[in-house]
Amino acid sequence: MERFEVFTGAGRRRDWPPEVKATILAESFSGQESVCSVARRHGMSPSQLFTWRRLLRKQLESQGATVPALVPAVVDAVIVDERAPAIQRPKKRRRSKASAVELEIDGVAVKISRGADAGVIAAVIEALKATR
Repeated sequence: MERFEVFTGAGRRRDWPPEVKATILAESFSGQESVCSVARRHGMSPSQLFTWRRLLRKQLESQGATVPALVPAVVDAVIVDERAPAIQRPKKRRRSKASAVELEIDGVAVKISRGADAGVIAAVIEALKATR
């Protein structure tokens, strides 16, 4: 036996009044926040708002209005001060987590990592020599 769900009513589909739709579109073009955040704030899908924007752009173009395709960019000249040398940071060395030294004496393997105490290393080697 299969389960069926019956939806009654209009669901999430809404009929937006033209004034509300115009307000939402104006907010999306304001540049104060992203189109997605405007859509989410009004409880709608971002794709729906992008569709409204595209339809508005087409409507304006058909009426002869010039609609910018991209936001105009402003490029300022960069002034380079020749007197000040560029600051170069020293590159940090990456230390591997692998052992720095590996010894194998008579089938016994000893792995010595960086920062190990020299006295402890000497004692371990002496103990291995003594067991031969």
